Amino acid sequence: MSPRRGTAEPVGLAALLHLLRPYRGLVAGAVTLVIAASVLGLAQPVLAGRIIDRVRTSEPIAGLVLTLAALFVAQTLIDTAGRYLLERSGESVVLGIRRLLVQRLIRLHLPVLHTHRTGDLISRATGDTQALRDGITRSLVEIAVGALTVAGATVLMVAIDPVLFLVVLGVFAVAALGVAIVLESIRQAAEQSRTAVGVLTADLERSLSAIRTIRIHRAEQVETDRLLASAEAAFAAGIRGARLAAVAQPAIQLAASGSFLLVLVVGGMRVASGNLQLGDLIAVLLYATYLVMPLGNLLEGLTTLKRAMGALQRVQEALDLPTESDESAPSAITATVPGAPALAFADVRFSYDDRPALSGVSFELARGSRTALVGASGSGKSTILSLICRFYEPTNGTITYLGHDAAALTRAQCRQLVSLVEQSAPVLHGTIRENLCMGRPSDAADMDRVLRQVNLHDWVETLPDGVDTQVGEHGSQLSGGERQRLAIARALLTRPAVLLLDEPTSNLDAENEKTVMDGLRRLHEDCVTVLIVAHRLSTVRDADHILVVDDGEVVAAGSHHELVHTSEHYRLLLGSQITDDDHTDFSGVQK
Repeated sequence: MSPRRGTAEPVGLAALLHLLRPYRGLVAGAVTLVIAASVLGLAQPVLAGRIIDRVRTSEPIAGLVLTLAALFVAQTLIDTAGRYLLERSGESVVLGIRRLLVQRLIRLHLPVLHTHRTGDLISRATGDTQALRDGITRSLVEIAVGALTVAGATVLMVAIDPVLFLVVLGVFAVAALGVAIVLESIRQAAEQSRTAVGVLTADLERSLSAIRTIRIHRAEQVETDRLLASAEAAFAAGIRGARLAAVAQPAIQLAASGSFLLVLVVGGMRVASGNLQLGDLIAVLLYATYLVMPLGNLLEGLTTLKRAMGALQRVQEALDLPTESDESAPSAITATVPGAPALAFADVRFSYDDRPALSGVSFELARGSRTALVGASGSGKSTILSLICRFYEPTNGTITYLGHDAAALTRAQCRQLVSLVEQSAPVLHGTIRENLCMGRPSDAADMDRVLRQVNLHDWVETLPDGVDTQVGEHGSQLSGGERQRLAIARALLTRPAVLLLDEPTSNLDAENEKTVMDGLRRLHEDCVTVLIVAHRLSTVRDADHILVVDDGEVVAAGSHHELVHTSEHYRLLLGSQITDDDHTDFSGVQK
């Protein structure tokens, strides 16, 4: 699947409406109630004018006063119900968007993940979606209600007195022209602000994840300065948006005050000349005043919408990032090709962008065998593991699993056959059980079996909560060796056809290494094929087969005894300690 770039052009209102589509019934109900409340509000100035006229003529007003009070109460109740539905719809929409984002981010194409900062992606799923919620619950309804209220007030003012309406229109038109100019700038400022917050989140995530390194190197102040610089950049972007928004709101207030004064002067003259009833003047004055709130809401809605569009831009970019293509649950591979190896590479080539990493790699792993993969740093060992796991796809060549061409299998089908223990042995926040099972159902007997294989069973039994003991953030409650053994146990629990181990014993002492390696030696009884990236001689020497990788090529293959006599590359990796120290570590050898 070829990666697509994020959205380059600014997203439009259509994109927001598309996200609202699954919730259109809820949103429509909320908008209808709020609009109904607004319509009830429009009738109140007319009734107030009629009450004034009846007071002047000493006519009964009790019925009109009760009607006005009833309208006020009904407006309040309906508006309250509408606002609640609106808030609920906003939360529902944000939940839906976060579901889309989470499902997308968790399946992102790995090369894409390597080019995006984790904290920024997190910010898009949290802060940006919250900004979208504000845009949904406030902007769209405020715009709709404000526009309807302004339209209704306009019609009623025209019906009462067109001259006074033109006075009001002229004043507000001048203010609206100035407001329109700043709205696009507000959207741009909002997007810059959200981007700056994303950078701050990413920087903070970076610092907290490396807090031990930062403290041991006494770099607290350097990191603090970096974070404060990011915070100040977010502040500056936010202030720019606030400055623009602050210009718009007073313009409406000024227009309202100006229109009120002009209507009072012009209307007073028309009442004095007999061209207008006093009650009608009061009604127009109330409408001119009444326009302040809906116009202010309309402006606030447009401002919030522009800010939300800036957040939507970043959300849409995340939704447009390419994911791994096969996401559905696969069917298990049951048929095997007779005599086929567990895993085979045939003339496999791969490049990171334009930088070649593997050149014509070919090898086979017999079923139930234990193969060591050795080579200097940067020689291509990790790339081979990544291709086996299908984190990347080869540029050329063929990879087969149990005789099946990888090109004919989904990624999930391939990963059902393979399990990987990474060198960093990542442990997730949660319990030992959750880290072992990773969401898959497993019985106690299976967990006991793998815990014994990695020499963790007795230790787990001493814990008050056993396998339900919390391991802490990134496994902070465990030692390095415990984390590594837990990662190995997790891989063994899946009963893979091919087990990939990247430096599986690098954090283990001699006793635990012996226990783990003894357990791995017994895997051939279950026909589990093991491929170990190893630097210790004790691990390499016991392998059935050894592959020597150099500069992206397999330059030698054979047993330890064979390679010692036939491969200069292998002898260089082992160095002079080959006969003296079973724990020789040649990980520091450079190309």
